[in-house]
Amino acid sequence: MSTNNALANAGENAGANAALAELALNNITDGVLIIDSNGIIKMANPAALAMLGQKSTSDMVGLDFSLVIKLENSEGMPLEGESNPLVMAAHNNTAFSSRDLLLASVNAERQMGIAINLIPTGGAHEDRIITFRDITKELEEEGAQMEFVSTASHEMRTPVASIEGYLALALNPQTATIDARAQQYLMQAHQASQHLGRLFRDLLDVTKLDDGKLKPRFIPVEIVKLVKELADEHIPMIEKHHLKYSFGTPDEVINETPRRVDQVVYGAVDIDFLREILDNLIENAVKYTKEGGAIWVNARGDGEKILINVTDTGIGIAPDDLNHIFQKFYRADNSQTRTIGGTGLGLYLVKTRAEAMGGRVWAESSFGEGTTFYVSLPRISEEEYNKRKLVLENEAMAAKQVQPPPVAPVASATPTAPVAPAAPTTPVAPPVAPVTQPQPQVQPPTPINNQPQGEIK
Repeated sequence: MSTNNALANAGENAGANAALAELALNNITDGVLIIDSNGIIKMANPAALAMLGQKSTSDMVGLDFSLVIKLENSEGMPLEGESNPLVMAAHNNTAFSSRDLLLASVNAERQMGIAINLIPTGGAHEDRIITFRDITKELEEEGAQMEFVSTASHEMRTPVASIEGYLALALNPQTATIDARAQQYLMQAHQASQHLGRLFRDLLDVTKLDDGKLKPRFIPVEIVKLVKELADEHIPMIEKHHLKYSFGTPDEVINETPRRVDQVVYGAVDIDFLREILDNLIENAVKYTKEGGAIWVNARGDGEKILINVTDTGIGIAPDDLNHIFQKFYRADNSQTRTIGGTGLGLYLVKTRAEAMGGRVWAESSFGEGTTFYVSLPRISEEEYNKRKLVLENEAMAAKQVQPPPVAPVASATPTAPVAPAAPTTPVAPPVAPVTQPQPQVQPPTPINNQPQGEIK
């Protein structure tokens, strides 16, 4: 074959491939834009024209894409400039993907939920591809599903709690007498009801987070101290399973005796969210670690981030499972995990809680040798910590000042029945036969944190 024939065939093949590519772009239902490194539109397919409310390609080619792709957040607020994640991804030539944004047409006649992606094709001066798809119907169906799960979970928690309470009474030797076999059956039923109660609780928390009803309340804290307090609450459970426990950095563990951490690290977190993160991670560590194993918890500053780890010497996670463990309802399925109960929601909750506070979570593991879960959260300076703390104190003081004084009850002019007097602080003796009643002893309130302060090996 001559060189001219080879070139001719190559040209024909290239032309055929281009025609096929154009045919595919013109017939897919996803909107597709190709933009240059400056954000100028070079190509738009028919689906993109329809979704953006444009009449022809010539109306869009040559325009800055941000002029025709008008994005809003989930609350309907326009995203412009640096607040627009798509614009920033295009400017920085980084991949971007989201299902949480709304697309408003140029003529503002409609608004739709979209799944949108930006894909770099090469270096900083190469083109970028933007794809977007209408997911309004999908979001409506997901919302209906979450509403059903939320309602069902809320309604079912009450009867499950009642069942659990009655089973606890039946197992209490002070309230019921049962033989050993019946006690075994009731204990299994009690454990099952507790598992079901946790499932409904987790489902309710998941739906609240997924539909945005549960927002974090950020409080300035000294993170190392807080994490230690929250982790130490699990010492009785860890001891019950005959495991060792330590808190601190590896350099501070000398002769297997952990020392207290003196590092001061500041952060702004939702304390309830952080508590739930640690509860799930430590409970998982206990669940998957055999007797005689160890659990190590640590919190430290890592540049501009806070880094928390929960490490165990348990059964570990297989590589195939490691990429999926934070998915909703996912549970590793092997001979060692099959007999261990769980809802498949704990790690998903850890992930969503961490992301809600502007952080992230990941795991490192060797199957059969143990696992370390890491939680990274934003760190703040001591100056920012003091500023936020002062703001909270001022808000609390202002809230006290605006509370109205208690209103005294107005006496009725013609009372229909005598009003009973307030209970006296000491018993009043009857007029005929005075009897002195014993004054009940008031117990002091139980301390909130009554866990042992020392370290447990």
